[in-house]
Amino acid sequence: MKNQIKLRSGATICQLRPEEADKKKYLTRHSLSKMHLMPTGEPVAYDIAPDGNIIYYFDPSRVTEAPPETWYFPRSKQETMTLPGGSIIERMSVKNAATRGYYTAERLEKMHYETVEEPVAYTYKADKSVLYFYDKKTAKRLPLMCVQCGKDIRYRKKLCVSCYEKDLAVRREEGNAYRSAAYNMDRAKVLFFDLELTGFYDHDEILSITIIDGFGNSIMDTLVKPVSTKSWKRTEEIHKITPAMVKDAPVLEELKPRLKEIFADAENIIAYGVSTDYSHIKHIYEDEAEREEFHKKIRCCANEFVRYTHENRPDIVHASLTDAMSCFEIEWEGVAHSSVADTLGCRKVWEALFPNYYCN
Repeated sequence: MKNQIKLRSGATICQLRPEEADKKKYLTRHSLSKMHLMPTGEPVAYDIAPDGNIIYYFDPSRVTEAPPETWYFPRSKQETMTLPGGSIIERMSVKNAATRGYYTAERLEKMHYETVEEPVAYTYKADKSVLYFYDKKTAKRLPLMCVQCGKDIRYRKKLCVSCYEKDLAVRREEGNAYRSAAYNMDRAKVLFFDLELTGFYDHDEILSITIIDGFGNSIMDTLVKPVSTKSWKRTEEIHKITPAMVKDAPVLEELKPRLKEIFADAENIIAYGVSTDYSHIKHIYEDEAEREEFHKKIRCCANEFVRYTHENRPDIVHASLTDAMSCFEIEWEGVAHSSVADTLGCRKVWEALFPNYYCN
């Protein structure tokens, strides 16, 4: 079996003798450079030079023209150097090398890369000593170290396992204290709401509104007839609200007075994923000051669930309402993804996160 090496991408390539590479019409970097070409794909094979460096071979069907400014070294004839392994490399300026993605070993080390391939180009320092360039694409990526202790490899949040667990313990203690605190909120003045829409963008329209209080009482549950949109097939598949169902429903303009009245008496208004719902419900207010006052009452249940998972359940990587309900083993009431079921679900998730939120 031929010798193999694994590239940074995870791909494995085999070692080929020069004559085998020639039969396959593979090209070395030097061959590409002479034709003013550069590779667009990963190496397809390799060989070991006498000095121990790696010589990569590239597929000629996966190359592109090199930038013209890299063809020749400025204000000089094209100069070359023969490496101990027999490869020929060209002299080029630091700027032109960087254009191709070539860097010095020192620069690559600062970028957390280790050179494994032989140099691909060179230049001269002010003292006339040689400065070699290496290709970043084929350099080996070194593990990044913890930004806190600097001793171990990063695990999460740029920290090693030990530092991450210490940081997590502190954040968990603070977060649990925040969630278990007594907030003494009046259930009647805490509202939960959800909207169903014709689409996913700000220009889309509201199709249904559900509002309940902290007791679970329904304050408003209504379909809404959109003014401009006539069909919404993509979201209809999710919430099952058809154009026929809203044909005789009130338009948002008719609901504004009642909505303002409901929200005016609330102390907190909670939704799961506030940004989308707020961007649509804010239009019941014409005045920016009123919108700002309304926004001060808004709380996002999704954000609180994300904080909880980061502190207590880092294994949970998604934060939809379905994920939150599954995390707390909460059963759906009604049809999932309807505004009623989502509002009831949001209330239960919020109360699981904040068990002492209300007055006794």
